[in-house]
Amino acid sequence: MSMSHLRNADLNLLEALAVLLEERHVTRAADRFHLSQSAMSRVLQRLRETFGDELLVRTQRGYEPTPRGQQIQSELADLLPRLETLLRGDAFDPATASGHFRIHCTDYATSLLGPTLFRRLFREAPGISLDVAPLGDESFVDVEQGRADLVVSGVVAPRSLRWATLFEEDFVCLLSHDHPVTAERLTLDDFTAYPHVVITILAGGQTMVERRLDEHGLRRATGLRVPYFSAAAAAVPGTELIATLPRRAALAYGDDPAYRIAAAPEELPSFPYGIAWHPRVDSDPAHRWLRQVVRETTTQVTGHRAN
Repeated sequence: MSMSHLRNADLNLLEALAVLLEERHVTRAADRFHLSQSAMSRVLQRLRETFGDELLVRTQRGYEPTPRGQQIQSELADLLPRLETLLRGDAFDPATASGHFRIHCTDYATSLLGPTLFRRLFREAPGISLDVAPLGDESFVDVEQGRADLVVSGVVAPRSLRWATLFEEDFVCLLSHDHPVTAERLTLDDFTAYPHVVITILAGGQTMVERRLDEHGLRRATGLRVPYFSAAAAAVPGTELIATLPRRAALAYGDDPAYRIAAAPEELPSFPYGIAWHPRVDSDPAHRWLRQVVRETTTQVTGHRAN
């Protein structure tokens, strides 16, 4: 079989199978693969015939992979990037490239980097599609298993993944303009005396904040939990809630008279914001290009030279 035939036939089938096993839903898989539902159903039938296995079976909870399907899904996470690199070689031209990237990040990272990043991505690579998913407890697992390409996070990745710092960030407290605390910097006593709006990023909260408080034997009272930084900010005016946000996120509200920004307790140190990816795509030209675009966008937006 020629390499060109493999590229056009079998590789597309394997990519479709990876999407089907991830989504476990024919319609959603069809949408991601830019096919009709009936066409994706035919692809699934062809895959079943090729592998001699049902791969996905209906249950009361919806489609579930068979044991063979689970094995294939695990192997495809490593195999597909290597096949793509083998077929494409070292050459990657974003102007003519097609494909799909999936990035996990917070709404803060999306609002900070997104406008500049999206313009550049679609100007340089009009044939590439991008899926931005919210950062969550499974984001790093998704990268490890090939369901995501990149995580942009203020939480350093586990050792099984690569990590590069984009910029340093610190916390500030966003308060209502009439909040009882008027100091320019909150003490730990101030910080723990009032209810907080907590952004449920990982493990149901802001783990960096909770960890620092734990070190001092303290806890903060939770008045509200929300999934987004923007929602936390929206909850603050007219209340005694404290929203602990990255400085650049809070500065968006600095000119609004409904808010006041105070420095966070000095016990809450700065932290790195960075990107995480799997070692298997270290040398993949498309992934290298994506990471470089994210780094250069960060430098342009923050003035900080990313690693």
